[in-house]
Amino acid sequence: MNKGDIFVISGPSGSGKDTLLVKLFERLPELFFSISSITRPMREGEKNGEKYNFISRDEFEKMIANDELLEHNTYVGNYYGTPKAPIIAAAERGTDVIIEVDVNGAEQIRKKIPDAVSVFIMPPSFEELKRRLSGRGTESEELVNKRMDSALGEIKRASEYDYIIVNDDIDTAVDDIISVISSCRLKTERRKQIIDEVLEKC
Repeated sequence: MNKGDIFVISGPSGSGKDTLLVKLFERLPELFFSISSITRPMREGEKNGEKYNFISRDEFEKMIANDELLEHNTYVGNYYGTPKAPIIAAAERGTDVIIEVDVNGAEQIRKKIPDAVSVFIMPPSFEELKRRLSGRGTESEELVNKRMDSALGEIKRASEYDYIIVNDDIDTAVDDIISVISSCRLKTERRKQIIDEVLEKC
């Protein structure tokens, strides 16, 4: 059986990445979504096992010690990380995997899985990024500027990725991601089984 590909998706706040991924899974429900493990408290409206697995700090540190994570970082004193086993298992059974991480997590994953396919989601322009981050205009200019600085810091690292997708129109951006996935599925190493089946009939 051919292995599935691992797709690493990153994008700054304001890129529309989360909405894009929701629509992607609506169109390709067979994809496997990597659920992160985190140590912060669960927020209102969140469900354990939906986007995050909420675990204790001790459990997380055991995962680090046992090399059970593809990547991990800390934010505001809490651990965030990507468990290795579910991703490897999904890929081994031929399922394509989507991992959503920031630029630092993506760098760690590329070092451990060099053939992972990395995709960076870009806003269409500086002006549109600022408009999206400003939201409804209810937040202070200082907070908006901090978000802009963070987003621009991530965009500066976009050249580290295999593919850049500009999210100007959500449906077009989803089409572009699906094109990346489809092209990987057509690579020779994933089509060898078909070659062997044809040659067996000779």
